[in-house]
Amino acid sequence: MNVQLNSVSPTRKTLVVSLDVSDVDAEHKAVLDGFVNQARLPGFRPGKAPAAMVEKRYGKEIAEEFKQKLVAKAYRSAMEKEKLPVVNVVDVAEGDIVRGKAAEVTVTVDVRPEITVPDTGDLVVDVEPTEPTDAEIDQMVEALRADRADFKTAERPAQKGDYVKLAYAGRLEGRPIAEIAPDKQLYGDVPQTWEEVEGTQEGHLPGLGHLLSGVKAGDKKTVNITFPAEFSAVPALAGKVAEYDLTILEVRERFLPPLDEAFFKANQVSDLPGLREQIRANLQRQKKMNNENAQRRQVTDALASKVDFPVPESLIESETQGVLRQFIEENMRRGIPAEQFEKDKKELFAGARQAAEKRVKLQLLLSKIAENEKIEVTESDLDRQIYRDAIRAGKRPEAFAKELAKNRSHLRALQESIIFDKAVDFLVSKAKVRERLPAAT
Repeated sequence: MNVQLNSVSPTRKTLVVSLDVSDVDAEHKAVLDGFVNQARLPGFRPGKAPAAMVEKRYGKEIAEEFKQKLVAKAYRSAMEKEKLPVVNVVDVAEGDIVRGKAAEVTVTVDVRPEITVPDTGDLVVDVEPTEPTDAEIDQMVEALRADRADFKTAERPAQKGDYVKLAYAGRLEGRPIAEIAPDKQLYGDVPQTWEEVEGTQEGHLPGLGHLLSGVKAGDKKTVNITFPAEFSAVPALAGKVAEYDLTILEVRERFLPPLDEAFFKANQVSDLPGLREQIRANLQRQKKMNNENAQRRQVTDALASKVDFPVPESLIESETQGVLRQFIEENMRRGIPAEQFEKDKKELFAGARQAAEKRVKLQLLLSKIAENEKIEVTESDLDRQIYRDAIRAGKRPEAFAKELAKNRSHLRALQESIIFDKAVDFLVSKAKVRERLPAAT
């Protein structure tokens, strides 16, 4: 048996395995003998039927198993000889594989690139102060009051903070938007909706709330709405200025609840100091979590920017499909029609591929770091991750673990995810933490 290694690219290799007649015939005999030992033919005890009769009876099955085993043997022999760090078998091509003739099997594989991990001793991460300011706490108190606000009809022009009930119909270059995007009536013709005047949370039409100050019930007016260039909900509106005819149906003034016993009880505290302390603890917890996420992002970005190595094409292709699938599922939940994805498929694929290449590059780098630092997945690591994933999926951990045991690819992906997380934790532990000064007030 002879193995010839050819390099297609730094991460793609072909292995041409040549098997002489003796190799081929020996494998065929082994397969045939196996069938003879198992065959049950009329007139013969098990294992005693003539090989020629067995081959005639099970010729197709013997040929298929013979071919599979010979190809597998060729691959194993090539791996033993070349010891390549294979990440994917891309293709297997074989010529005629028949008894009595030499054979050739060509295996195309993608291999792990050579990666030199840069120095991790100079990593620096910036974090924000975790102690909430009085202004932030005040803002949260007001947000809680806003959640329990009461609204009463106002017999006056609308002013900031009021809510306006209105109807609208839009046109783009004289054509009704309801015709341009019939599946997106929220941007075309709406008989009734509410909008906060000069509020921080915009409705469906960008900037509409800032055009409602001074309107009264019964007013009619036409306004221009400018859609941002990256507006994806209705691509036909992206970067365009549309006209909307508004009909004002009602103006309501918002009345915030007093900071009294009923309000404190509803928030499970007894007084204002207790409420502020509760908010302070929640904000502090959130800020710490934000800092942890920011540190992980900063160390991986900083390290990835220091290295450059070729990424196996098959890994990019697989990850691209995953990125695309996730993007399409998320946007379909937001109501974007499938036809839109088909229209934009070229741009979507290019963006997904770019994201996939960056993600795979980082995974390979983290895997190398884990290898260098001898980071491994322990049984307790796996148990914790299975428990978390089971809770997220709404399943019992025991049942989830049994499902996982039957799906090796899923289990392998879970183990890799844990390795990546532990490698990032290692990088964070090595980084110098620099706290930003609080913004001046």
